[in-house]
Amino acid sequence: MKSRYNILMLVLLLAFGSCSFTAKVDNDPDKDKLLIQIVTLALEQLHFQPKELNDEFSKDVYKTYLKRIDPLKRFFLKSDIDEFSKFENQIDDQLKNHDIAFFNLTNERLMQRMEETKDIYKTVLSKPFDYNAKEVFNTDYENHEYVRNNKELTERWRQILKFSTISSYDDLVTAQKNDTIVSDDAEKKVVKSLKELEAEARQETLKSLDAYYTDFIDDMQRKDWFSMYINTIVEEFDPHTTYFAPQDKDRFDQQMSGKLEGIGARLQKKMDYIKVVELISGGPAWRGQEIEVGDLIVKVRQKGEKESVSIVGMRIDDAIKLIKGPKGSKVILTMKKVDGTFKEVELTRDLIELEETYAKSSTVIKEDKKFGIINLPKFYIDFEDYNERNAASDVRQEIERLKNENIEGLVLDLRNNGGGSLKTVVDIAGLFIKDGPIVQIKSTNAPKEVLEDTDKSIVWDGPLVIMVNELSASASEILAAAMQDYKRAIIIGSKQTYGKGTVQNILDLNRMVRQNTHGDLGAIKITRQKFYRVNGGSTQLEGVRSDIIIPDRYSFVDIGERDHDHPLPWDKISPVYYEKWNSYFDYDGTISSSNARMAKNKQLKLIEQNAKWIKKQMDNNDFSLNYKDYKKELERKEKVVKEFEAISKYKTDLTFESLPYERELFEKDTILKEKRERWHTNLSKDVYVEEALNVLNDLKMSYEINKVANIKE
Repeated sequence: MKSRYNILMLVLLLAFGSCSFTAKVDNDPDKDKLLIQIVTLALEQLHFQPKELNDEFSKDVYKTYLKRIDPLKRFFLKSDIDEFSKFENQIDDQLKNHDIAFFNLTNERLMQRMEETKDIYKTVLSKPFDYNAKEVFNTDYENHEYVRNNKELTERWRQILKFSTISSYDDLVTAQKNDTIVSDDAEKKVVKSLKELEAEARQETLKSLDAYYTDFIDDMQRKDWFSMYINTIVEEFDPHTTYFAPQDKDRFDQQMSGKLEGIGARLQKKMDYIKVVELISGGPAWRGQEIEVGDLIVKVRQKGEKESVSIVGMRIDDAIKLIKGPKGSKVILTMKKVDGTFKEVELTRDLIELEETYAKSSTVIKEDKKFGIINLPKFYIDFEDYNERNAASDVRQEIERLKNENIEGLVLDLRNNGGGSLKTVVDIAGLFIKDGPIVQIKSTNAPKEVLEDTDKSIVWDGPLVIMVNELSASASEILAAAMQDYKRAIIIGSKQTYGKGTVQNILDLNRMVRQNTHGDLGAIKITRQKFYRVNGGSTQLEGVRSDIIIPDRYSFVDIGERDHDHPLPWDKISPVYYEKWNSYFDYDGTISSSNARMAKNKQLKLIEQNAKWIKKQMDNNDFSLNYKDYKKELERKEKVVKEFEAISKYKTDLTFESLPYERELFEKDTILKEKRERWHTNLSKDVYVEEALNVLNDLKMSYEINKVANIKE
């Protein structure tokens, strides 16, 4: 496999060996053409499942790129689209000829239209909004028609700005009603008219837009837009194939090194919004417990400043600049929660504490039995030295420590674990079985590779439950799938895991061009392989289906691999031989008992109702611009949200304890003690952990009963 990769690299080097240009400026069409040439050849030669560059491909790129650069359809006119449409079936031909005419035309027109809209938004915001008018705004921008002229464009901007301003207007009205607006003289309360508050809300929107245009739009260079165009092309192949411009590559390297500073959240551009797609364990957002995956960040305000800056429509790099900051500084984020409500969250920026990404364990007593739980946030590894700290050696160590505490069952918590090192997965799986295959890997035009556990020792042979959710991905899915196929563990959690069954490699594009005078070309993260279970089925799209399904707030939310554009399909290859676990555990009976128990659980019923309600809110695209109706709907939502507050107030009778070695550390490390106490508090309020322990208890009981019955026979 490696030799084939080297041959392809040699072919690419030879192909571009004669490419040498002298221009070295930001607006460098030769560099753009060279990038197109390199990237398309790399995709054709190295991608796991390369796509044919044809008219269908061209149409997809055409549609996606226009949606990406003008998602709210607030810049281009219909006449522009009519002019662009001649390229709809030609982009594939342009790529083959290293032609960038489509990009040049759309980029020049976008710059022109953006400049023209500066006068439009200022004109719109110079006049009061009539919040007494009966008006509904639909946010399903994809189904909006492009406007025909400047008059219609102004009307579109009026609706968008009225929609974005009404929340600020409500904040001001509510604050005054609650006596929170005061003058510089604290003794004298300032009471403003609704007309004054409306003008103030418009002024706030105007300042945000001025800042957006001045600080970000005007700073956007042609190379930034071209990177966006390149990414539209590469993401047609699959959602995880990505082009990194030089500055993006630097950021990726920093993230891979684990040196993270900020709020501790991974963000993604979704239409015109900045979406939280992952919370980094140990980071401020994770510790604060007020932000969750799926939330949208709509405004950012630095502590001490009066004005918030709207980041709706802002490119993600610029939004991150506002959100990030030095350790110890504070930032206030206005979040649009997954349930549709808005909330201000204050966070103190910090250096992300890597210790919280490592495996940790605890013991708990359940019906006179002591059980252990290990939380593994990711499959970490030191790539330069595997003998250094890694997820497999840490999990092994935690199991040994738990065995010293005489546990009778083990829960391995892989919820929200986005994956990591494949080698650590194989080694961890080997802790629970004698030996055998763990995962199959397939590369394009290459025989499949089977990764096996060859260590015949078993570290834990007792009852095992693995917890997963919709955000358990990649390496987490491989481990859960292997333990499920071996009948070694019961998988409990969401209906299915994330469904990422692909492997990516980073290719430095600078290595592909000799005598390069253009400066840094960046890199491409390209999908090269696919994972398969030992039974032959792929984890792609389908993920791992839990043996015991527990509803959660993501149950009806589009959050998995299958919800991305252009995911690779599910398929199946031949299985490999493996021996299922031979034990006295009654898996079928345990699963039936759990389902019967959960059917009576009021907390789980409430969580499922909440999940359905959230999905309903997310599917609603119509919003009233009449203030009375807007306020009434807001109050209705807040009332429903309060009804679901019981979810967070749930408490079990379980008590979790740190292991002796940690309790010794607490005397010197009070911060570690505080972290563990908080973790234990969260575990004691976790209905999913409660049910996992119930399942573990049932497995233990079935083992004892069946073992006795077998001895009598």
